[in-house]
Amino acid sequence: MNLHNLQPAKGSVKHSKRIGRGAGSGKGGTATRGNKGAKARSGYHQKVGFEGGQMPIYRRLPKFGFKNINRIEYVGINIDTLNSLAETKNITDFNLEVFKQNGLISGKDRIKILGRGELTKALNVTAHAFSATAKQAIEGKGGVATVIE
Repeated sequence: MNLHNLQPAKGSVKHSKRIGRGAGSGKGGTATRGNKGAKARSGYHQKVGFEGGQMPIYRRLPKFGFKNINRIEYVGINIDTLNSLAETKNITDFNLEVFKQNGLISGKDRIKILGRGELTKALNVTAHAFSATAKQAIEGKGGVATVIE
């Protein structure tokens, strides 16, 4: 085998159809676009969701719901997460800086401490909000739950 007789395997290279190149090609004339109409013309664009003139689904279905612009979003952090951090990194005081350093929040996130899990030691936790069970669990172990205003 030499460079001059190298060629791809039979059937591995498929040539694209050359559309609109004369009657002899079999793809001339209308160039496979059919006869007349918007789809036969250049620059044709169909609206997203167009259903052939039928009332589209986005107009058949009713509008519902709303977005509350006054909603306050919180990042939820469970007690079991605090407990595992307290045991592995020996942290007893949790505040915004500690949460940021450990990758639990970013930027200006607001924190809510949630009640899943068990505490093994007293922790001082500072956050924007606490669930009732979380506050009860923290104060039950002799810790302090401080709310940021």
